[in-house]
Amino acid sequence: MTAAIIPAAIILAGGQGSRLGGVDKAALRFGAGTLLDHVLSVVDGCAPVVVVGPEKDVPGVRWAREDPPGGGPLAGLAAGLAHVDTEFVVVLAVDQPGLTPETVQRLLAVGDNAVLFDGRQQWLTGAWRTADLKAALPDDPSGRALRAVLGPLNPVKVAARPGEARDVDTPEDLSNL
Repeated sequence: MTAAIIPAAIILAGGQGSRLGGVDKAALRFGAGTLLDHVLSVVDGCAPVVVVGPEKDVPGVRWAREDPPGGGPLAGLAAGLAHVDTEFVVVLAVDQPGLTPETVQRLLAVGDNAVLFDGRQQWLTGAWRTADLKAALPDDPSGRALRAVLGPLNPVKVAARPGEARDVDTPEDLSNL
């Protein structure tokens, strides 16, 4: 993270984990902690850090909840943005074990809207101008497609390094951690 840009971070952790049998992805074990612990470690230096999802006992984090709960990633983004007033915000999903602090640094180094790209845009892994995101949000974001709202912002595609773009959606993904 550069000293000139101190972005906020929004971590989307409100999904239902339906393909994992309703498991709370944020609480899944990864390394010495959980997936939430891991993603929090890659945004160290961001302020504020907003986690959108069911509240847990995690110090130093602001909590938000999408409206309605389960309203989807765009509703989660809207809930998180209500707590952000920095110029830039990093937006990440909680189920991304391949992310590193360098991923965040590369996205921010663009100095504009940026999204991780591994053959397709990873809409839940990006760095954005906060004002652009807020202006793009529809009045009712519940159930709306993230890519339909973020795509017109024309983010710069930042090439993913091996493993960076993987996520945990199925029991097979979980067993490969």
